[in-house]
Amino acid sequence: MTRFVTKAAVAALVALPALAPAAAAQTQAGQAVDEKTGPVSFANVASVRLGGDPQHGGALITETQRSPLTPGQSQLGTDRVAVPKNDGERNTFGPNYEIDLGKYADSSVSPYPAGIASRDHQVVAALQTTHVPTAVAETNYALRDNGRKQLKAVGNTMLVLEGARSSVDCSGPGKATGATTAARVWVRGEDDVLKQVAMPATGTLSVTGLKMGSPTNVPQSDPGKTTSDLVVSRVSAFDQLIKQDGWRSGDVTAQAGWRVEITTHARDAKDTKLSDVQTTMVLGGVSCSIPKNFVAAAGNGSGSGGTVQQPSVPTEVPAGYLGPQAAAPSDDLRLPLGFGLLGGGLLFGAAAIVLGRRRAARVVRSRGE
Repeated sequence: MTRFVTKAAVAALVALPALAPAAAAQTQAGQAVDEKTGPVSFANVASVRLGGDPQHGGALITETQRSPLTPGQSQLGTDRVAVPKNDGERNTFGPNYEIDLGKYADSSVSPYPAGIASRDHQVVAALQTTHVPTAVAETNYALRDNGRKQLKAVGNTMLVLEGARSSVDCSGPGKATGATTAARVWVRGEDDVLKQVAMPATGTLSVTGLKMGSPTNVPQSDPGKTTSDLVVSRVSAFDQLIKQDGWRSGDVTAQAGWRVEITTHARDAKDTKLSDVQTTMVLGGVSCSIPKNFVAAAGNGSGSGGTVQQPSVPTEVPAGYLGPQAAAPSDDLRLPLGFGLLGGGLLFGAAAIVLGRRRAARVVRSRGE
């Protein structure tokens, strides 16, 4: 029988005390904010880190929206409906995994369970008229393992976040908030059926023994013997985001998003362990940052990120591939923004770890303190 287990989330967002008022140049609504130290927000629909070893890994980071320097917003275009988007991204990500982002042609090709309608995503980084930075990322996510080779797209779907929404609002040093929610979560369990599971309000969802392979093919592996463990949680720290160097924090920072960690245990036809493959995804990663002395200007900012009544300003970082440095958490090791997408597969570690016998898929919920 499937067992559900939950683990309390670590790191809650800590409210910081209000500090001295900002300089007039920082607070006047009609004036541009400082590009390097002023209020800023970022929004990214989906990005992936491949490999758990900092020396043998990389990351595929989709277009990232950055808030403009004057009141307005930057929104992700509707042509981004999946990761990978093209052959270059496929060469980086590998041939098996695909992340669908809400939009599909018709029900016959839908990667989602019945009843989940096709929709455009809303991924926006905004600077309100008050100079308050906000961001939102909202859509339906479906993670597919196309290595399963099922006839229907939904037959390859392993995880669905229906109505996923992450948002941040940095109204002041003591008012920086982030929220990560989803209407429903679906996982393909031990009976190989995609069904709804309970996602803890403030915890971690762990699923072991999924009949799921890795993003790239592991030589000599047998799909019938290979399984994966899945952990779904909420982003609780800035360093948990998968980002390029220009995605910066500030004196006060809030963040949000869905974090998905997959450990694939590759085995051969004799059930001999070959290697473990680590894959980490952040779906709907957003953040906002302000200086420690920030004071919102007088204005009519909406505070919602997506509905600021100002023109859309394309402030977008192109999709890109980051090499082994991306696997390390330290920002100073990352490559600059706008680094071109590089083809080529990822080399995964092949160190074998002897495990016990293959376990049936089960969902575990560990209670927090």
